[in-house]
Parts: sequence; C-alpha cells; structure tokens
Amino acid sequence: MHSPLRIAVLECDTPLDSINRRYNGYGGVFRALLTASAKALNQPEKLNPETGLEITAWDIVNDDKYPKLEDVDAVLLTGSKHNSFDDIPWINRLVEFTQQVLAQDRVRLLGICFGHQIVGRALGAKVGRSDQGWEIAVCDMDLTDKGKELFGREKIRIQQMHRDIVFEYPQMSLRWVHPRAVLCRAWDMVTEIIGSRTKSGIFKETQGKDALSRAHNEHDGVAIGAVFLKFLLED
Repeated sequence: MHSPLRIAVLECDTPLDSINRRYNGYGGVFRALLTASAKALNQPEKLNPETGLEITAWDIVNDDKYPKLEDVDAVLLTGSKHNSFDDIPWINRLVEFTQQVLAQDRVRLLGICFGHQIVGRALGAKVGRSDQGWEIAVCDMDLTDKGKELFGREKIRIQQMHRDIVFEYPQMSLRWVHPRAVLCRAWDMVTEIIGSRTKSGIFKETQGKDALSRAHNEHDGVAIGAVFLKFLLED
C-alpha cells in the first residue's frame, strides 16, 4: 500500500468571496482539481483518488509560515492577482523558499501562472509585463518537443488569466515542471473572475466580452493535472 502523496499548496492569493466559500480557498480549488486528475490518471495501484492525496493549504500572503520540506513530497505555487516581480516582504520570502525547494532533490515543485513566474524569478530569470497584454479564458498553447512528449499532444487548451511572463528560459533540469498557465477546474469560477475584473475596470468591456465567449470552451485542465501527478509519482 502506497503512502499518501503529500502536497503543500502555497496559497498566493485569496479567491473572490463566492469562490472562497465554494472551495475554501485556492487550497480547495486545487484539492478538487487534483482529485479529479487522480481519477483521470486511473492508476489506483499507485494513487487512490479517495485516499492517496494529502493536501495542505498555506496562506503565505497573510502568514509567514511555510511547510517543512521533510513533511511533504511536493510544493504547488498557485496563481495570484499580485505581481511576481514586486519587491515586498511576502513575495521575497516566497522566492527564498522556492530557492530552498530547488536546491534539494526530493521534494518536487509545481508552479501555476504566478507560481511559475516565481519559479522563474527564483532561478534568476527576468519576469514582468508581457507586451502582448492579457491572456484570458481558454486559449491554445503551443508546445515544444519536450512539452509534446510530456503531455502527449500537439498543443494544450487551458484556462488563462495573466499578463505577466517569464522572459527567458532558466537553466534547469527537465525534472522540474513549470507550466505557463492557470489551471481552473470549473468554468463558473473563471466567468466570475472575468465579470468582477470587467466591472472593476481591470479588463476593458471588449476584453471581458471576448473572454466570456471562450470561458465555456472545453479545456485540458484535468488531463494536465493528471500529467502533474504522474510527474510527482515518478521515482
């Protein structure tokens, strides 16, 4: 019998109130996604979807406590509305902790959107605003040859909501997976965020309308989550 896969979700933001109530923070969002992904992986002898995941959530924005690496098998950095390049205490602590994870070879690391930008920054890459502006809702993402091998497809369709990028590919081992994307299990969550950000003026009306037209499109979030889990289970 395999021990549970212990994943520490570092919550880099707090969701909208309605989403927070539904999922109990981004820890709950990723608990739902990874449970669905474990079912899609369909390898119960390696990872039982009901008992094989031990997921803990850490509010690193409002608290300075982090998991002990000896107590976890993987660390997942979530998305965020914040800027990964800001020089402020909690982001600086996060970068330092990420460097600690990267410096060892047992605990694995997953970076999602803002999280992937933090990984890039921790590795010395430049992060900042993209000159292409916002990428919102379901978008096609082209893959490198390594990405095609990893995900088993020519491209992936994924929910996105970002305007920042990692400008260069850091020098790193291919053991690490740093997807440049937001993974969202349910389109209702994305539509709420789009609506809120359009209403507040973050998105222009035309941007919001275009994004809503694609927010319901089929995407590969659960399948990508299954690839993440397969990566975490590798020896």
